[in-house]
Amino acid sequence: MNKQELTNEIFKKKTFLCVGLDTDLKKIPQHLLTEEDPIFAFNKAIIDATAPYCVAYKPNLAFYEAFGVKGIVAFEKTIQYIQAKYPHHFIIADAKRGDIGNTSAMYARTFFEEYNLDALTVAPYMGEDSVTPFLGYDGKWVILLALTSNKGSLDFQMTEDKNGVRLFEKVLSKSQEWGNSENMMYVVGATQGSMFQDIRRLAPDHFLLVPGVGAQGGSLQEVCKYGMTRDCGLLVNSSRGIIYASAGTDFAEAAAQKAQELQTQMAHELDSIER
Repeated sequence: MNKQELTNEIFKKKTFLCVGLDTDLKKIPQHLLTEEDPIFAFNKAIIDATAPYCVAYKPNLAFYEAFGVKGIVAFEKTIQYIQAKYPHHFIIADAKRGDIGNTSAMYARTFFEEYNLDALTVAPYMGEDSVTPFLGYDGKWVILLALTSNKGSLDFQMTEDKNGVRLFEKVLSKSQEWGNSENMMYVVGATQGSMFQDIRRLAPDHFLLVPGVGAQGGSLQEVCKYGMTRDCGLLVNSSRGIIYASAGTDFAEAAAQKAQELQTQMAHELDSIER
């Protein structure tokens, strides 16, 4: 899915919601544990319930790798289900890969050839040759970690050089020598608030993947105020706040309600854009 296609889906459906599929067997409704594949059974129900209200899904690989082969099988089945039933939904593998060139090339092959996903989160710490192997695929996206909202982000991302340039700003500037707004996005935590102004100063046209709305306390309105562009330019992710809205047999209905609430707010924000 290219940038224009993604933008078209956002304005057609009046939503820029990404549902994070961080599926934990310790948190899903207990009645699902009798299923042959509880992870997939949960994901399938969540996907069917939320598909009308979102444009993207983001399975976090850690939640599947934790269960070994069975978890990877559930991940594959989840991806195949979305691709078959909801082919216009954007799929992000939240895997945060990033290694020396030949290793990154194999990661790229895994997610872009084997799984045929739209996007992959990548850590930029090892520099250009760890990122560019992911950029050689037409219609595929690299989503670089830029400014996250975890406590430890202060350890490195906000560090200034002798010229007062913060590390996340250097990542934004330097990485645009490798990719562009048609194949590269950035992860920016929703709790960063007005810091989105600094992001947009350096990356005015790139899409931003924004986790942290909902359970982590990020404000959708603040993200839109400082981060939205005339083409929207945002994919706002919510995971726990949607998929764990209920631990009962009504979990899918509860997830749909939470997703619809966010979609309604997003529609209002999109209506304010002058295109």
